Amino acid sequence: MQKTSIGRRNFIKSSSIITVGTVLAPTTMSSFNILPSKPELSKDIIGHGDYRYRVEKNWSDLNPKNHPVKNCHEMVMDRKKRLFLLTDHPKNNVLVYDKSGKLINSWTLHLKGAHGLTIHDENGSEFLYITDPSNGRVLKTTLNGHIVLEIKNPQEAGVYSKYKPYKPTETAIGPNGDIYVADGYGSQFILQYNGKGEFIRKFGGDSFLQPDKFKQAHGVALDTRDPNNPTLICSARIKNSYKRFSLDGNYIESYYIPGAFISRPVIDGDDIYSAVCFGMEKDNYNMMMNKGFVTIMNKENIVVSNPGGSKPKYKNGKLDLILQKEPVFKQCHDVCVDDDKNLYVCQWNAGGVYPYKLHRV
Repeated sequence: MQKTSIGRRNFIKSSSIITVGTVLAPTTMSSFNILPSKPELSKDIIGHGDYRYRVEKNWSDLNPKNHPVKNCHEMVMDRKKRLFLLTDHPKNNVLVYDKSGKLINSWTLHLKGAHGLTIHDENGSEFLYITDPSNGRVLKTTLNGHIVLEIKNPQEAGVYSKYKPYKPTETAIGPNGDIYVADGYGSQFILQYNGKGEFIRKFGGDSFLQPDKFKQAHGVALDTRDPNNPTLICSARIKNSYKRFSLDGNYIESYYIPGAFISRPVIDGDDIYSAVCFGMEKDNYNMMMNKGFVTIMNKENIVVSNPGGSKPKYKNGKLDLILQKEPVFKQCHDVCVDDDKNLYVCQWNAGGVYPYKLHRV
């Protein structure tokens, strides 16, 4: 009887599996049909130490006729893990992806020079801050592209004389909602406004030699890696440097990254990432096209990896010259870090390519 009982249970279990399998088979096959194809990853690994990656160049499989891009300037990720790409093509200022590269949405403000993109959570609602240096505009929008604030041009507001150029490249939002605007292609100031867009102060300015001033203040970011002492990290691209300031504009220190013409700083966890738009060649210290890579700095402000670039080496506490090693990139303009620590690299003047995804290994 025991053997018969066991046999019956096995028969019922097997019959149930067959029945369920028969019912679910069409659904399962349908699911297989909608699964994304396996990413085509490079066999080569780029980067150093714990920050190494395989490159997926065809992450964004879009038709340029339907979704053209000129330059892929910057990218951010929202709470829902959607990736917002900013381009300067007036037909597609913003393309919204999931992490697999599938297009979710697109919209435009018809900006011909859309350049800087910041995302900020304000009391549970997320907003985008967009700069356009071609027409001196700084816009705050919803995630669907509705403009809710535009910061007045400092020439019109009396902050600049009419002879000072104003070409804003980036924004950062302070802990109290203050808005910091980097005038990276203009007069090299960081301009501070309150959350309503009312001017507070400006700091920085244009100088090769003075440490508290900039040559191409391309980016600005809020550095909260020390939660008890938030500061601003600003990029001085032509000086191959990050510059740290207090929230009220007092200069603190600089970090020199020889060979790296960095774009904006991107804070993720304890690290600072930056796309390097231009590089150098050995024995040629001029800014060189098609020599881009990514650079990563840890909490101690030590460069730990250069995906696409040479391995970071320090001698007597000073960083050696960094050069492009693998010609993966042309001009890297921004890097976005997702919750799995994969990277998405946007490029300027690179033949209209969509972002590359770097899968962390």
